[in-house]
Amino acid sequence: LANVKRLYETAPAQGQEMLASLINYLRAALPSMRQSGSTLSRELELARSFLTILKMRMRERLSFSIDHDPALENARVPPMVLPTLVENAIKHGLSPLPQGGNIEIRARRAGEDLIVEVHDNGIGFSSSAGSGVGLANTRSRLAALYGSRASLQLASASPRGVMASIRLPLELAPEAAS
Repeated sequence: LANVKRLYETAPAQGQEMLASLINYLRAALPSMRQSGSTLSRELELARSFLTILKMRMRERLSFSIDHDPALENARVPPMVLPTLVENAIKHGLSPLPQGGNIEIRARRAGEDLIVEVHDNGIGFSSSAGSGVGLANTRSRLAALYGSRASLQLASASPRGVMASIRLPLELAPEAAS
């Protein structure tokens, strides 16, 4: 909100654009927080809205891409898991770098599973990487929902950065539920 206020004072058109993106994000995010389930399509749209807002703040310091198989858009996923991974990639990977970096989100099928990856080319692991509250909560949610059939893995990316990967059993929601 402070960024929206500042932009309205210094660059009204950009402030208006950022406010519109923030409204879109909140419209999508708030109902999702109360739901027990979501779809890949909804979660990707949340991530896109969130990254669009951050791009307005970080400007050329942030680039992002989202790549997924359209046949997976109705795949069931827990709400707010993907945005949590994106937020971690920004906060711990890209924000500390003066030049920023890139976030890539990919979703694909692997046999009977859905794989969702968030890759950043940020600073990489620190001594506490992977032990934060957001990741612990995400792991707990996945275990409660899917047991050993789901996982959250973190790996070093080359030449730098982190790849967060979620594996879930692939379940498609009915078309009307999308």
